[in-house]
Amino acid sequence: MSGRPPLDPLRHAGRERRTTLTDRATDALRTAIVEGRLRAGELYSVAQLADQLGVSRTPAREALLLLERQGMVRFERNRGARVLETSARDVDEIFALRLLLEVPAAEAAARRAAAREGDELLTALERELVEMAARLDPPNENAFMGHDRAFHQLLLDAAGNGRLAAIVEDLRDHVHLRGVSTVGRGRDLRAIYDEHVAIVEALRTGDPPAIGEAMRRHLERTRELLVRAAGGL
Repeated sequence: MSGRPPLDPLRHAGRERRTTLTDRATDALRTAIVEGRLRAGELYSVAQLADQLGVSRTPAREALLLLERQGMVRFERNRGARVLETSARDVDEIFALRLLLEVPAAEAAARRAAAREGDELLTALERELVEMAARLDPPNENAFMGHDRAFHQLLLDAAGNGRLAAIVEDLRDHVHLRGVSTVGRGRDLRAIYDEHVAIVEALRTGDPPAIGEAMRRHLERTRELLVRAAGGL
């Protein structure tokens, strides 16, 4: 590799147990993969990554083993770990799961919001819409998609199931492994923004099935375009 290394050294805070350092190494490697600093298809040695993180080989290897179990890398004997690419089938399967999880979660979030006084969820979602709108012109896809992620996370958190929210977060990371994007492939940022507006408008009506349907349409459109972007089935 040339230029700036893709990883920054981990900051040590006092006497850390190895498991804690492994967790931090795992987070750093996962983030680097999702952001594309560790490129899909590339092979990285444990020693190379440990050196860039400023840790010994043990936590670096343990972190990679965790990521291998999550399907993000694959160890190759005596060579290191290869960052796996996301295939069209991977994308299709991931969105099948997201539809099963996020549609009822959106409906649950609407029911929980309606049962409580105040409109904290609606206000928070509208704030993310404002931030997304600010990235439309000039277009800033990376910043826009950060607020897209925050928007979905708000609904998942409001559904009240932390494990479900964590599972969906992992599924989103798998889609972003190779930077697959729908932008420029039949949908621009404005279209994505409009789909999120429709979700908020459905929530404003206080009709859980309506927000579930708006979420379903958004996810199915994203699934269709991302599968095409990944090469099709």
